[in-house]
Parts: sequence; C-alpha cells; structure tokens
Amino acid sequence: MLEHAKLALAAEDPKPEEKLPPIDPESIAAELGLNQPKSAVDFGRMRRSFAFTNHPDRVAPHLRQRAMIRMQVANMLIDEAKRRAVAGVRR
Repeated sequence: MLEHAKLALAAEDPKPEEKLPPIDPESIAAELGLNQPKSAVDFGRMRRSFAFTNHPDRVAPHLRQRAMIRMQVANMLIDEAKRRAVAGVRR
C-alpha cells in the first residue's frame, strides 16, 4: 500500500517552503499517540481528532492526495490497535 501511495504522490508539486506531512505508518502512529501505552483509549475520539486536521476536504487542494493516504493509513492503524485492544480484553 505504501509503495502505491508513493507512486501516487510522485507528481506532487509542493511549494519550496512547505513541509509535507509524512505518510509513513510509524510517523502517523506517533502523531495519533498509538506508540504510548494507554489503559482506556477512545479510538473514535482519536479518529475524529486526526480527521479534523487531516481530512482531504480540510486541506489545500494540492495536498488532498497526501491527506487521503494519511487518512487511510491512520484508519488502518486505529482499526488494528482497536482489534488488539479487544483481543487483549478477551484473554
């Protein structure tokens, strides 16, 4: 998935002074706070908070493709963390 995303972003034309948000899962997980141990994580709040600042409809037009990929990665990471949390409770 990440290789496909990098190909899709190859045509990006960022402004020279603009720092582009990362698309790698490790950076997004850190941004979400998934790397920190938490006892009661509200995954819905985490998803909404990330979407509030990163949703493709809320960014500049030239960053929409990147935002779409960031949202997909974030949703995948949150869903995975939620599954692990539920599996840990069942044990």
